[in-house]
Amino acid sequence: METAEIRRRWLSFFEGKGHTVVPSAPLIYDDPNLLFVNAGMVPFKPYFLGQQSPPWQRATSVQKCVRTGDIEEVGKTSRHGTFFQMNGNFSFGDYFKAGAIEYAWELLTTSQTQGGYGIEADKLWATVYEDDDEAADLWVQLTGIPKERVVRRGLADNYWHMGVAGPGGPCSEIYVDRGPEYGPDGGPAVDEDRFMEVWNLVFMQSSLGDVRTKVDFDISGDLPKKNIDTGMGLERIASILQGVDNMYEIDEVYPVLERAAEMTGKKYGAHSGHDAAHSHPDDVRLRVVADHIRSSLMLIGDGVTPGNEGRGYVLRRMLRRAVRSMRLLGFDEPSLPHLLPVSLERMKQSYPELEDGFGRISQIAYAEEDAFRRTLASGTTILDTAVARTKAEGGTQLAGEQAFSLHDTYGFPIDLTLEMAAEQGLAVDREGFRRLMQEQRDRAKADAKAKKAGHADTHVWKELRERGATEFRAYEELTSEGHVVGLVHEGRRVDELEPGQRGQVILDRTPFYAESGGQVADEGIITADGAHLRVVDVQRPVKGLIAHTVEVLQGPVRTGAEVISEVDPEWRISACQAHSGTHVVHAALRQVLGPSALQSGSYNKPGYLRLDFAWNQALSPATRSEIEEVANLAVRGDLPVSAQYMTLPEAREWGALALFGETYDEMVRVVEIGGPWSRELCGGTHVQHSSQIGALTVTGESSVGSGVRRLEAFVGMDALHYLAKERALVAELTDLVKVQPGELKERIASLLARVKDAEREIEKMRQEQVMAQTGKLLDYTRDVRGVRVLTHDAGDGAGADDLRTMALDLRHRLGEAGPAVVALTGVAKGRPVVVVATNAAARERGIKAGALVRVAAQALGGGGGGKDDLAQGGGTDPARTGEALGRVDAEIAVAAG
Repeated sequence: METAEIRRRWLSFFEGKGHTVVPSAPLIYDDPNLLFVNAGMVPFKPYFLGQQSPPWQRATSVQKCVRTGDIEEVGKTSRHGTFFQMNGNFSFGDYFKAGAIEYAWELLTTSQTQGGYGIEADKLWATVYEDDDEAADLWVQLTGIPKERVVRRGLADNYWHMGVAGPGGPCSEIYVDRGPEYGPDGGPAVDEDRFMEVWNLVFMQSSLGDVRTKVDFDISGDLPKKNIDTGMGLERIASILQGVDNMYEIDEVYPVLERAAEMTGKKYGAHSGHDAAHSHPDDVRLRVVADHIRSSLMLIGDGVTPGNEGRGYVLRRMLRRAVRSMRLLGFDEPSLPHLLPVSLERMKQSYPELEDGFGRISQIAYAEEDAFRRTLASGTTILDTAVARTKAEGGTQLAGEQAFSLHDTYGFPIDLTLEMAAEQGLAVDREGFRRLMQEQRDRAKADAKAKKAGHADTHVWKELRERGATEFRAYEELTSEGHVVGLVHEGRRVDELEPGQRGQVILDRTPFYAESGGQVADEGIITADGAHLRVVDVQRPVKGLIAHTVEVLQGPVRTGAEVISEVDPEWRISACQAHSGTHVVHAALRQVLGPSALQSGSYNKPGYLRLDFAWNQALSPATRSEIEEVANLAVRGDLPVSAQYMTLPEAREWGALALFGETYDEMVRVVEIGGPWSRELCGGTHVQHSSQIGALTVTGESSVGSGVRRLEAFVGMDALHYLAKERALVAELTDLVKVQPGELKERIASLLARVKDAEREIEKMRQEQVMAQTGKLLDYTRDVRGVRVLTHDAGDGAGADDLRTMALDLRHRLGEAGPAVVALTGVAKGRPVVVVATNAAARERGIKAGALVRVAAQALGGGGGGKDDLAQGGGTDPARTGEALGRVDAEIAVAAG
């Protein structure tokens, strides 16, 4: 049974049992604690936490998930994968333990001809929490499973909670016995390779207080309603139903593995048994490739682009691990163009949107592979230099700072640094690297937390949210009356904010737009009796709650106060111009470049917009002008701008585009400009007609990552101000060079040509002066233990090219009659350079240019290297060139001795 059919049967079964089918949320979800959706229940958290009322009593979904905590274990076991799909059925105060057990048993054991999965009942085991007598009895009563195949286990295995205060409860896991060839008998407690867990039924019945660890928490009482949250790993059940050893061999994953094996000439499974934990390294690498290719396809499909932080880094790491695994398997050419389309063919059955977006997806992935191939070349050189310097200083361990720099600046994977350093006999300071990585993560988390919630703990916002959601009036009005329902200062609830303080104000209703969808928050004022507050930021710290960060100019302001909230109208209209302008530019991009030029991120503030889009090459000036013209024609066309609400499936069927990286509810808002010309899911504020955007001028285009470009533009009065500055600049230049504006280009080109001619003449004269010294320098040749040595400091202005030319000429003049070494130093643009050349006779005496340069470069505070006959280095301290040459003399004396 194919995975897509297993998925279809799941949804069909539970829909037939009265469950509403809920589409999978994107992998990027609006949860500050998660990089990605990592469990099927994540989109339902607000209902389980009581933050929102569920719109249905029963629901079912097949949720896309990514977990990366065990990324190093991928391929080594039958269970670990990064991307996976979680089948779930959920009850919100409806059926409980009995219903969950009955549904699970029915679907698993019903024959395939009757729409079930057809697993033999005598192969199934169940586990329950050790104190859950009710669940243990229900399993036996409702299914007829023998009592000895219902295993009791402790908190670590069979109790579920979110890791924070909230709902929790015992759970019951279902295992399938795969047979003696996979391990010993005895049930899940004995061997979880033979007995594979496929389904977890969580009986959410308790309210947890202080949660300290997985097994250490306080139960504060019963939940008002008992809920069911279940999860069945789609890949795991597929491996069972397809009769394969592990998730890497199912129909959605194995074709990539098979193609990778074919490309590398490997025979998968030739040296491994059924147990993935004891596999040949080649098989592990092939599984890594198959897993990471599929995961990357899904992540890029949901809007993630490679980067050095957060989600982007996870994607980059997976793509590069896949590429590196292919190289270790012996395939040195670009591999993603061969593998990614194979994964698409399998995954598009369940996710047809992948095929529509494959142009964008492949552009990003292939560009990342090209960048990594360049990184391997440049990073290897940098690593080799660092290793040589460490060895020269007598070290045995590459510094954590150097490993971190390779990772952070050049994208060089730490596992590659570890491996290549070990090949050259060095360890790596892993602890130092981890410390620097953690410091970077901590800074990022602190910044995100400060921005998202004004430094307040999440529970503060949850408590305020329990009082009710903030009524959002930004689409209808700029001014509204309301009440203060809460105040926060320095992360704590307070009763009042005093003049001079900065804090957060929660209102029962607000006209202020909270930052989201790339649009910055509104600014304005909030006034009350005796209080005047300036609004400087507006955020949504938890779903449904809007927090206004204010500076109290007059006050105090107290909880419960009646207030009037007023958005700065000039700020709002400029923000509307920018956001509508972003939609217009996006539509213009797609019209000019084609449908694969999809937006992958945006930022807009009053008068300014920035749009990131999938494209793997710079735009020509002519293309930029065409995009700008199409956008301005749309502005001039006075196109109507409207917004309407519909379900997410309806919006997709209507052709509305989703902004990558955003999370949408089932009911979404679609903003339309000019009918079908521009339709996007958007929660931002907009103008009413495109003409209100005003002037739109593109100011720049650049690269922001592999396969991603960025356009920047001004709109409205900011665009006019920008053009006025450019006009003033042209006027100044024409006055300066005494020509008319139409002649300016030719005049500047003529002046530049004259400057270049003059620079070439000066360079020629300088080189002649440098070379004129060469003949005289021969008089300074010295004998060092039978080696003719010529050292010279050429001083300021002598660059590496000059020194190489001089060194080769001097070596030629010294001839081959006996050993000879030429060592020269100079300073170019404030940085010292050293060049060493040796003749054949010197090299026969064991005197090598590369070794001499490394010694000299150490004195300069840098490094270097090269061949035995000619080498070059440099450093940072130009005052130590004499010391560098002295070290060369000493090293020659030792080598010649």
